[in-house]
Amino acid sequence: MSTPLRIALVVASTREGRFGPTVARWFQSVTAGRTDIELTVADLADADLPAHWTPDPAPRTRAFVERLAVADAFVILTPEYNHSFPASLKQAIDITGHVWRRKPVGFVSYGGLSGGLRAVEQLRPVLAELHATTLRETVSFHQFPFDETGTPHDTHNAEKAATTLLDDLLWWGHALRTARHDDSIRNATN
Repeated sequence: MSTPLRIALVVASTREGRFGPTVARWFQSVTAGRTDIELTVADLADADLPAHWTPDPAPRTRAFVERLAVADAFVILTPEYNHSFPASLKQAIDITGHVWRRKPVGFVSYGGLSGGLRAVEQLRPVLAELHATTLRETVSFHQFPFDETGTPHDTHNAEKAATTLLDDLLWWGHALRTARHDDSIRNATN
């Protein structure tokens, strides 16, 4: 059995009264029984990100960056604001650019009629510039279809979409982790 894939779930919204934590809890519950995944939450609301990178960042910033750096793969959980993703997420990506390199990124999005898919499409070229591999499969929630307990109204299809996303992320995550490992061995012997 291979080592579990370390996935960082990046919660992108930092707004007061945000819906992201509800979706994050649901996503964590979907991954709870899986032994092939080690999920950690990297919430931008807790990151204390500066306007630009400094050599000696605040402890919360350092912890956030370290959480991302050790990840083999990412799931970005993003709302859609004005047909795009939150400024807080762009700031985080710009500051932590090196941690995304040669790693797969999946998306869970929410909001409005498009279910956040316009935000996802805006993120793809940004992450491509950092040499990250974005996955085609996504999970999107249109018009906040959750009940008062934080469960999607269409649990079956939501869980099916999440499983498809995670299985694809596992394939890419293991393939790219192996390739990064092989590169580091080659570079160490040269």
